[in-house]
Amino acid sequence: MKKLNFLHMNIIKYRKIPFFISGALFLTSVVLLFTIGLKAGIDFTGGSLLEVTFTEQRPTITEVSDALASLDLGEVQVQPSGDHGMILRLKFISEVEHQDILATLRDTFPVEHPAEVLPEVTINGGSEQGGKVAIETVEGATIMLNDTSIAQDAPAVIEERLETIGPTVSAHLKERALQIGLSVVIAIVVFIAYAFRRVSKPISSWKFGVTAVIALVHDVMIVVGMFVLLGYYLNVEVNIPFIVALLTILGYSVNDTIVVFDRIRENLIRMGYQKFEEVVNKGVNDTLMRSFNTSFTTLLVLSTLFFFGGETIKYFALALIAGIIVGTYSSIFLASPILIVWERWTHR
Repeated sequence: MKKLNFLHMNIIKYRKIPFFISGALFLTSVVLLFTIGLKAGIDFTGGSLLEVTFTEQRPTITEVSDALASLDLGEVQVQPSGDHGMILRLKFISEVEHQDILATLRDTFPVEHPAEVLPEVTINGGSEQGGKVAIETVEGATIMLNDTSIAQDAPAVIEERLETIGPTVSAHLKERALQIGLSVVIAIVVFIAYAFRRVSKPISSWKFGVTAVIALVHDVMIVVGMFVLLGYYLNVEVNIPFIVALLTILGYSVNDTIVVFDRIRENLIRMGYQKFEEVVNKGVNDTLMRSFNTSFTTLLVLSTLFFFGGETIKYFALALIAGIIVGTYSSIFLASPILIVWERWTHR
């Protein structure tokens, strides 16, 4: 066989360095997960639901979130309701916290248009006691209030309801998610084994699938460990968007790893397997710039979302940023070297 000349990095030769780094990060993440744990948000624990109506122009979601940030309520999910309402989903709150929320909203978004006390009116020959408060909003709508005690100073924020809500993600759903996750892992191994069926030497095709799964578990666990630390030191909670981010990382990690493995497969078919380490190293280097460019352009978009997208998607974007960085690293420096080590163990 013609001698292979490499102009790029000899990644396989120095595989012990990424093995040490990945092993340390993975073990640390596992220890953090089982000792400290993730800080679960209201999607997993349940909490309180507070619905309010703004008699003035309704503020934006970001303005409401920023106004409540000083109360140390943890994550507050803000959702518009109707033309003038807002629904706040947050942790279980005490009556003191309840009143603090209302007071903060009323202080931040005060009344700009004075209320008018309606005179006594007559309906169907009978009289109806006057004193109702009519508040005209910026949009021109009129809101009627029955409380005459606030006729001279009607609030800009009116409480509609306060309820206790259960978790969005039930125990049954968690169990089903684990079952589905296990099924996906098995499907990945089976698919890659079938796609790589023409490669059986020096390593069986199904081992490519197992190696890809090892890499994606490594990626997800490191991101989980990072969010354990964020929850412990910065009170960052994990909710459904975090789970969505993990699933996205799974797909990205597997995709990037398979691209590298596919080039290795092509080189094995074309060049043979007598110099397996050189062939694997060439396959990694052949896809190096492709992996870097793809990840870099994706990170540009996610970084923009992180810095300018607002609080609601800030940590969702951060999870994706960390996952893509770790996923790119593992597809280059971890997955392929694992194949080499596995092949050596097989022939001992």
